[in-house]
Amino acid sequence: MSKASRSRRSRTQSSRTEPSRPARPAPAPAPAPTDPAVPCPCGRAESYGDCCGRFHRGDASAPTAERLMRSRYCAFVVLDVPYLLRTWHPSARPADLDLDPAVRWTGLDILRTEGGSAFHQEGVVEFRAHYVHEGEADSQHEVSRFVRVDGQWTYLDGQNSGS
Repeated sequence: MSKASRSRRSRTQSSRTEPSRPARPAPAPAPAPTDPAVPCPCGRAESYGDCCGRFHRGDASAPTAERLMRSRYCAFVVLDVPYLLRTWHPSARPADLDLDPAVRWTGLDILRTEGGSAFHQEGVVEFRAHYVHEGEADSQHEVSRFVRVDGQWTYLDGQNSGS
């Protein structure tokens, strides 16, 4: 669910003499909703601290594939790269992850689940994650696969549906 980082352009000085102007700083990203009392960005009717925040802090593990999906979505919202990497299946985990702080995740819809309960070893979660990037609203529709590793749910891979 990550967007590629915007390329950074370096400016070189030209041989012409121009008045020097300070470069305009990029707008600061809005603070991530990590206050434990705010509603959880994953869409459940709990506070961040009682919902996905406890998974991010390592106080608990997601009990189902859907809860892991919600907590991973929330990790994109709060830019929690260590959690995303920790919950990625070892066979598919990237060495690093570069999130674009200009992407504002605005909502998550769980469309369908298969398996993924406390009694399963595999699960599928189909979702649509809504976001705004550079003023344009869009969404990502994905069917994600999850598997347990040592009893913990992990994200294996996902197929973008494009719609």
